[in-house]
Amino acid sequence: MARSSTLRRVGLAGGLVVAATMLSGCSMADLPRFGWPEGVTPEGRHMQYFWSGAFIASLVVGIIVWAAMFWAFIAYRKRKNSPPYPKQTKENLPFELVCTAIPFVLIAVLFYFTVTVENRVLAKDPNPDVTIDVTAFKWNWDFGYAGTTVPGAAQQEQPAASGAAEGAEDAEGAAGAEGAAGEPRENVRGPLDDTSWYNPAQVHTIGTSEDIPVLVLPVNKTIQFNLRSRDVVHSFWVPDFLFKRDVFPDPEANQSDNTFQVTIDRQGAFVGRCAELCGTYHSAMNFEVRGVPQNVYDAYLRLRSTVNPATNTPYNSAEALSEVGKQIPACGQLCAPRATTTYPFDTNRQAKVASEPGGN
Repeated sequence: MARSSTLRRVGLAGGLVVAATMLSGCSMADLPRFGWPEGVTPEGRHMQYFWSGAFIASLVVGIIVWAAMFWAFIAYRKRKNSPPYPKQTKENLPFELVCTAIPFVLIAVLFYFTVTVENRVLAKDPNPDVTIDVTAFKWNWDFGYAGTTVPGAAQQEQPAASGAAEGAEDAEGAAGAEGAAGEPRENVRGPLDDTSWYNPAQVHTIGTSEDIPVLVLPVNKTIQFNLRSRDVVHSFWVPDFLFKRDVFPDPEANQSDNTFQVTIDRQGAFVGRCAELCGTYHSAMNFEVRGVPQNVYDAYLRLRSTVNPATNTPYNSAEALSEVGKQIPACGQLCAPRATTTYPFDTNRQAKVASEPGGN
């Protein structure tokens, strides 16, 4: 009798602890992350909530199973003067049905939250605030700002001809990617498909082997990315977004969804990478996303759409960021002309030392 009373007290205390936790006003944001990376978008946080909830549910199930196991070990252990075998019982149909139904209920709940979170992450606003046309190519990135115009852009070359690519793989001979003087082979490109989708008249930021492309975006705005490759399959990945998507050539023919949307709600610089092995310089396909205030973004795009009187050409990304930094001193490192989260890799395939910041 005393033992039963003690068990009831323990059970009541445990129930009160659980109830106090549930009713204490804690939100999903207060849940521990259990190793899940911290994101900078609402979409990333919803995935973290799902992960945390699933982890806690798994712990609860594990604790119940472990408790039942150890209770059986203790309650039915062999005692002095006990028979050689414990009392044998027949089946318990209601209990077996419950034990069969519970896993199906858990799977159904997990499936429901999986679908709802996935739909939330992949949801698309029909009228995004900013649209970025992302063009991947061997081995760099071209970011186009839809709805903008650059003076004299009709005469500009498309990305691979701008010195951004290291050359098609079929152009790599015994000398590797180096020319006669040991320099990277620039401006070499393989055959291209129809590029009528490419708009050279809009503001473009194109990466090269010497410059990491910096994609400047406003915070707290809905941003849509339209992804397309000029050659092989790449993958657009910003680790801080907790999201990546493969970049296919001719996505319409490949029946692939090449768009997604995010909202960056934290200012800062975030490194981006190609997450699909795409050839020799796959590891060098880095870029940087800058989440900046709206006034900084507006000033940046305004400069990118005008001619720099010092060069008599449209402002490039580095020039515009430097000028915005002068106009808005509070911008600080957000207006650094070069990437701050990564650096160019040495494209010399005969190099004997690892690439270092400022070494290329």
